[in-house]
Amino acid sequence: MVPLHWCLLWLLLPLSLRTQKLPTRDEELFQMQIRDKAFFHDSSVIPDGAEINSYLFRDTPKRYFFVVEEDNTPLSVTVTPCDAPLEWKLSLQELPEEASGDGSGDPEPLEQQRQQITNEEGTELFSYKGNDVEYFISSSSPSGLYQLELLSTEKDTHFKVYATTTPESDQPYPELPYDPRVDVTSLGRTTVTLAWKPSPTASLLRQPIQYCVVINKEHNFKSLCAVEAKLSADDAFMMAPKPGLDFSPFDFAHFGFPSENSGKDRSFLAKPSPKLGRHVYSRPKVDIQKICIGNKNIFTVSDLKPDTQYYFDVFVANSNSNMSTAYVGTFARTKEEAKQKTVELKDGKVTDVFVKRKGAKFLRFAPVSSHQKVTFFIHSCLDAIQIQVRRDGKLLLSQNVEGIRQFQLRGKPKAKYLIRLKGHKKGASMLKILATTRPSKQPFPALPEDTRIKAFDKLRTCSSATVAWLGTQERNKFCIYKKEVDDSYNEDQKKREQNQCLGPDTRKKSEKVLCKYFHSQNLQKAVTTETIKGLLPGKSYLLDVYVIGHGGHSVKYQSKVVKTRKFC
Repeated sequence: MVPLHWCLLWLLLPLSLRTQKLPTRDEELFQMQIRDKAFFHDSSVIPDGAEINSYLFRDTPKRYFFVVEEDNTPLSVTVTPCDAPLEWKLSLQELPEEASGDGSGDPEPLEQQRQQITNEEGTELFSYKGNDVEYFISSSSPSGLYQLELLSTEKDTHFKVYATTTPESDQPYPELPYDPRVDVTSLGRTTVTLAWKPSPTASLLRQPIQYCVVINKEHNFKSLCAVEAKLSADDAFMMAPKPGLDFSPFDFAHFGFPSENSGKDRSFLAKPSPKLGRHVYSRPKVDIQKICIGNKNIFTVSDLKPDTQYYFDVFVANSNSNMSTAYVGTFARTKEEAKQKTVELKDGKVTDVFVKRKGAKFLRFAPVSSHQKVTFFIHSCLDAIQIQVRRDGKLLLSQNVEGIRQFQLRGKPKAKYLIRLKGHKKGASMLKILATTRPSKQPFPALPEDTRIKAFDKLRTCSSATVAWLGTQERNKFCIYKKEVDDSYNEDQKKREQNQCLGPDTRKKSEKVLCKYFHSQNLQKAVTTETIKGLLPGKSYLLDVYVIGHGGHSVKYQSKVVKTRKFC
């Protein structure tokens, strides 16, 4: 009987290699030639007990072969589509039992067998069309030449194939629990908590596993291979191989070909792959994220967008082999943002507004009468704040505001204005805002560009300090206040007292130094000085200057700490 090894090798050798020396029937020489990987360059022999990765060109079928030498052999074949649906079928071709040659090594009988096998259709055992991970499992398969044919009609794509004659002992894919669903246990505006039952592979088989969570906005994934294909769409992993070079070298434990070791010492992966590390974050692409979290079976996804539907998948991966199994994914829509109460602004009236850190407030201004212009006065008390103004849905203004700002916008009959105030990321924001169609009287005092208080070090004494500040062309009332502070008074304490909206009415009468009116038509000379007396030697004082407008609204200059001399 002609060995089945010969039939398989003859079947796979291209016609263009007829002149190449074929392996003889000498078993030792035959094994040497099998170990020569050049024989399997661009071959289609499936290794036993190893997962192969390969590539399909669109509308170009690819065939794989393997030999089962004995009847009643268990057989399992798994095909994993990556980024496109596949059509595949498994068929059995019976090999001739007798050869017409006399066993002298003449190639003619083998050529006749190759032609006979190639021309025969074979018996179809299983077929499938779709993008699910699909299996063919048989506890008792007949001997013969098996052919696996795959086709992608949508696009060029990657896929994986795993086949074994010892499915009971191999178990390369992690097992799923009796309930393989992923549950949403908690749902918020920006977070979703997921939980799933642990894989028996870790608890019963004691094999190292880890879970990977995948989040995206499009659909659930049926394999980790599909996820990686999506993540690596621009990387070398998804580059189409050159024709003739679609080959991964294996240590040849092929079906029908004994390896150098006669035992069943197999590696599930023919080529070592990097082990999955803990907390590995893949670079997100096309709005998809993969997070590997070790062996925890509960995970909270954060930084999601409110009122948005997300799809969540969990994969359990064998840390040694890198082979994975998908849980039944789920989806959920995050909760909506809490609806903000809209504050109505009255024409010409100042409104105090508090905005939480990173929060937002909405205000509405609807002038009663027709108007040509609308003026917004904004006084930001603490950190900068972002303001957006829309008129009947159209964005007119978007700016960051520090201190006092005035914006004048063109009006429109019966128009309604929506103002959105967004808080600073560093802390809460406070501001005063006024909207009016009659901006003739400015409610807030005019301010110079520089609102610092300058202290003259050379004019310091044991009981006094001399300071100066800038004014404007508008005649305003200035009041200066002092407060003794500790020598340890720092910038953080100073910042807490920097609320520019707090007026002099919040200060103790004993802290008041004086008030005076001041202005200058020449801005170069709009500077005033004042000497604060009655201070104690070697003490630190916090000095504040308030400017008060015609409408009674005040603005505080930047605070200044001065220290009197200890010895005079």
